[in-house]
Amino acid sequence: MTPLVIGLIGMGALVLLIFARVPVAIAMGLVGFCGYAALNGVPKALTILGQVPFDIGTGYALSVVPLFILMGDIAMRAGMSARLYDAARACFAGQRGSLALATLGACAAFGAICGSSLATAATMTKVAIPEMDRVGYDTRLSTGAVAAGGTLGILIPPSIPLVIYSIIAEQSVSRLFAATLIPCFVLTGLYMLVVVALLIFKRTWAPSDPQMSVRQRISAALSVWDVLILFGVTIGGIYAGWFTPNQAAAVGAFGAWLLGIARGRLTLFSTWQALSEAIRTSCMLFMIVICAVVLSYFIVQTDMPSLLVGLVRQWQVSPVVLMILIVMFYVVMGCFLDGFGMILITVPIFLPMVTQSGFDPIWFGVILVIVIELGLIHPPVGMNIFVIQAQAPQIPVYKIYQGIVPFLVAPFVLLGLLIAFPEIALWLPNQLFTPR
Repeated sequence: MTPLVIGLIGMGALVLLIFARVPVAIAMGLVGFCGYAALNGVPKALTILGQVPFDIGTGYALSVVPLFILMGDIAMRAGMSARLYDAARACFAGQRGSLALATLGACAAFGAICGSSLATAATMTKVAIPEMDRVGYDTRLSTGAVAAGGTLGILIPPSIPLVIYSIIAEQSVSRLFAATLIPCFVLTGLYMLVVVALLIFKRTWAPSDPQMSVRQRISAALSVWDVLILFGVTIGGIYAGWFTPNQAAAVGAFGAWLLGIARGRLTLFSTWQALSEAIRTSCMLFMIVICAVVLSYFIVQTDMPSLLVGLVRQWQVSPVVLMILIVMFYVVMGCFLDGFGMILITVPIFLPMVTQSGFDPIWFGVILVIVIELGLIHPPVGMNIFVIQAQAPQIPVYKIYQGIVPFLVAPFVLLGLLIAFPEIALWLPNQLFTPR
């Protein structure tokens, strides 16, 4: 058999294993090892299997991942999420649906110190949904706002999926972080517009919210001083050139711990819990990365990326049509694969096509994170939906699905804007950093 045929068989086997509920990491590693062995022999495949974990485990670039994860976990245990919610609530007090709007704002702010969509959704479920239930919000609006807002955790820096993409695509983490800032603000605004539009037609879904005095608003805003300091030092330090992303992650994790201690919200036990959780999450991510690299060795040997580029040239598809097809592919794949799996499996295949069609790889990274966000909330999977249901088991899953449907419009609108106006993502990194 030719390498191409073996490659196609391998991709088919990978899909079947994923449908069979085999963990994504195991499926990628198994297909990668067996495919490489079929092409180059078992001894060479065993060499790859031994070398890749060592290279990944000792690589300096990936050290940023566990540190940002640790920063987010410590921030959550230090109570920063609850104070962010109170501050956002004060901003929107007096408007119908203010708690839903506050939830979206707090999700974006917490994502700035967390970097994880699932962690943001889980945290805000415990903080926001009980309060919205208490004052009489419809379950569909409260769960939809939390599920949609949770996706902002991977768009605003520091985003763990963007770090993974930067390593696979060999792009600057700093430029990628800068590229997502404006799209994140736009998407947050679009989600808020969805809430406002919903309440025009479904006024009974949210009661009127009482006004707050100026003193109360200022007090709530001042209560999040530690979050502003943490974000300013870590992400601002990257943009200002004070730190590399790895150094900023280390400073951020230590800073979050110091602020938690200063507030009296962290103990030795909660610090140990944060460290343990960060280790578990990091081990899971590193396992996925290791197995994806093994798979990428196999994919490169099959010449599948070159073949796809050649086919696109033969079809003479316009760059915009190509990008629309890629987005549609990712939306479908989001039904079956988690975000990290999509990045690690598809980027080595699609990125050559994207760059040869004239698109900027930094811009493509932003597009990729947005379609991953869609995968986190659209049926039939939607990991954020199941995270919410696990935290609030009294809410039926079908209610959460009903609530999230209106919010699906916002990411598609943002994707259209980014395809039509790439400068939405590229203007800020081009201003802050010298273009490559």
